[in-house]
Amino acid sequence: MKFTETPLKGAFLIDLEKKGDHRGFFARFFCENEYRAHNLVTHFVQINNSLTATKGTLRGMHYQLEPSGEVKVVRCIRGSLFDMILDLRPDSPTFGKSFGAELNAENRSMMYVPKGFAHGFVTLQDDTEALYLVSSFYAPDLERGIRYNDPRFGINWPIQPVEISDKDKNWPDFDPKYHGVDTLKNLI
Repeated sequence: MKFTETPLKGAFLIDLEKKGDHRGFFARFFCENEYRAHNLVTHFVQINNSLTATKGTLRGMHYQLEPSGEVKVVRCIRGSLFDMILDLRPDSPTFGKSFGAELNAENRSMMYVPKGFAHGFVTLQDDTEALYLVSSFYAPDLERGIRYNDPRFGINWPIQPVEISDKDKNWPDFDPKYHGVDTLKNLI
């Protein structure tokens, strides 16, 4: 695997190193030793799968408060999506900054999302499917979200979302107490 650090410290794009011939290729999606060599989390408790029917559907920006903070590794296995992360680590020099990249079935790139980041995506094609590893179990009482267009962050989406769940479009404006930023310290 090839690990490329994003402009947000601790977050990576991960690309497969394919070994192949006329029959196709083989590549590792995950290797504990390679993740550990990059000081990344290697223990995952869930593998989630989402299918989004319509281009322009936005899901996010989600995260969980401690003690259920999550690391995610996201890969698009069908279609195409623009994956977005937002640094919410208060001690980080990139607090409030976002980074996004296209993940699709052809490039097979993955986004490594550290604890202390909000995560979401907008689909770029109909029938887009994502698979992601998650390091903590879902804890609804600790779930939080940043609205995709919160003026505090000015996230730059590549297309205007056309479909958003009520929950995702109604997250409140950023408030450190509600969003638990003070509980996200020391998670780099």
